[in-house]
Amino acid sequence: MIQEPSKPKIVVIGGGTGLPVLLRGLKKYPVDITAIVTVADDGGSSGRIRTEMEIPPPGDIRNVLAALSDVEPLVEEMFQHRFNTTNELSGHSLGNLIIAALTSITGDFVHAVQEMSRVLNVHGKVLPAANQSVVLHAEMEDGTIVSGESKIPFSGKKIKQVFLTPEIIKPLPETIRAIREADLIVVGPGSLYTSILPNLLVPGLGDEVCKATAKKVYICNLMTQAGETLGFTASNHIEALYDHMDCKFIDVVLVNNEPVPVHLQNRYQAELAQPVLFDVDRLIALGMEVIYDQIISYENGLIRHDTEKVANIIYSLLGGESNQIAQT
Repeated sequence: MIQEPSKPKIVVIGGGTGLPVLLRGLKKYPVDITAIVTVADDGGSSGRIRTEMEIPPPGDIRNVLAALSDVEPLVEEMFQHRFNTTNELSGHSLGNLIIAALTSITGDFVHAVQEMSRVLNVHGKVLPAANQSVVLHAEMEDGTIVSGESKIPFSGKKIKQVFLTPEIIKPLPETIRAIREADLIVVGPGSLYTSILPNLLVPGLGDEVCKATAKKVYICNLMTQAGETLGFTASNHIEALYDHMDCKFIDVVLVNNEPVPVHLQNRYQAELAQPVLFDVDRLIALGMEVIYDQIISYENGLIRHDTEKVANIIYSLLGGESNQIAQT
C-alpha cells in the first residue's frame, strides 16, 4: 500500500472573531490544523458559565469549533444559536451549554472539546491554551490594574502590559507538541491584548513559540481598537508582542494595502476605530518579511479579513501553489 504524504502542519493561535474568519478559509486546504484558543474570556454567556460551573469559558472555543466543522448548515446554526428570552437562558449560546454539559459528563474541559469536535466533524484539532480558567489583568500607564478580559477595553486608559493569574498555569502537552511539530505558526488576527497575548502568556506556551523552528506569521489587524490599540501602527502591534514575549519571534507579517472606504470608516468612528497604519519601512527595519496585499472583506457594513484571500496566502507560505484548495 502506498502511504499518502503527510499534510503540512499549521498551528493557529488566537481567539475572538478574527480566528474563526481565518479558519473557515484555511480548512479547505490540504493542511493539518491545530487551533490554540484563549481561555481568558469572562464576559457574556461564557463568563456566566465560567463562574457558575467553574470551568474554562467555552465561547471562543465554540466559535472555532463551528468554523472548522463540517456539518449541515442547520446544525451549525443550531450550535451557534443564542437564546433571547426573559429567563436564565437569555444570552446563552446553545453551543456553550452543550460544551458545559459535556464537561460535566466527562469531568474534563479538554475531553469535552474533543468529543464536541467529533460530533461536529471538525477539520483539525481545537485546543484551549490551558485546561483551566485564567484571569487577564492589565497594568495601565498610570500604574492602575484592571482585572478581567471584558473590562480592560473599557478602562479609558492606555495599556502598559497585560499578565495572567493564577501564578501556576500549565499548557496542555498537546499544544506544546503541536507547536514543536508545526511547519507554520500563525498568530492572529484578533484583539492584541485580550485575544492573542492571553495565549502567548501561558507559561511554557509562549516560550515554545519563541523556540519553534517553524516560520511564524503575524496577521495584522485591519482596524485599531479603542481601549487596546488606539492609534497603533502595524509595527506597534509587533513591538507590543515583543515587549511581552521578550523575544523577537515574527518572521512574516501580513498587512493590508487597500484603502478602507470612507463611508465604512465613518461607521467605525463611533467606537473610535481607525484603519491600522501599515508602516512597512518600520516593519522591514524590525527584520520581518512583509506581505502587503488586498485582504479586506466587507460584510454587512463590517470590515473583516478576506477569509479566502488570507488562507490562500498562508497556504502559499508552506510552498503550496496558489489557489490549491482541497476538493470537499
